[in-house]
Amino acid sequence: MNSIIAVACLFAAVIPAAFLNIIAYPISRTWSKSISQYIVKVLAPRVFAILNKYMEFHFFGYDESKKDLPPQFILISNHQSLFDIPCYMNFLREKEVRFVAKDNLSRHIPLVSEMLRVQEHCMVPRRGSPMQAMKVIESFGHRVIKNNQIPILFPEGTRTRDGNVGKFYSAGFRKLNESTGLPIVACALDGGWEIRDIKKIMTKLKNGSYRVKVLKIYETPKTKEDEVFILDESRKLIQNQIDEWRKLPSSQR
Repeated sequence: MNSIIAVACLFAAVIPAAFLNIIAYPISRTWSKSISQYIVKVLAPRVFAILNKYMEFHFFGYDESKKDLPPQFILISNHQSLFDIPCYMNFLREKEVRFVAKDNLSRHIPLVSEMLRVQEHCMVPRRGSPMQAMKVIESFGHRVIKNNQIPILFPEGTRTRDGNVGKFYSAGFRKLNESTGLPIVACALDGGWEIRDIKKIMTKLKNGSYRVKVLKIYETPKTKEDEVFILDESRKLIQNQIDEWRKLPSSQR
């Protein structure tokens, strides 16, 4: 019964905003921006609240880990599912976050696509040349600096199937660092891989959890060696944190 209530509440919260944004986007970017802001600031936390109440799905945002965050930074994180987007919106709700994502997310995904486009997240062309992708990231870097936003990059480039951390690729990270000159914040998240598709949502959502935590803050990398070191160390720190979380008793996961 609770599952039915949860689904009904989620539909009631999400569908009207998604439908309105689909209509508003081609008519008025101002309207679409207002709806998208509502999605980010109100709906993202509300989705986790609904899941917690009716499905006992817990969101663990380690707020204490955020206490030393600089005013603006590049956030790098592992990547597990589309739920990572509302996860970071919820965790960094006091900030204006912008994601580096593949451009296929900007089409035909209710609630997400119009928001990504109208808020000018970084939509990296999936079938373009590497040079074209770097130009998109460079332009995005200049834009977030101007607008005092927090760029979020998933260096794996794709979602992992088992939740373990894959290889961190450097090209996008280097271009974003070059175009912003911001400090780097490494974050770990876990839980999304268990709800990455419809089948897993139906079987793993109840009594599940999402965790996200700041692990380390780095000064702005000045050299290629600095960039390589940060990517290598942060990947290890994230995997170690995930391993620690998975050692917790099942009642605390």
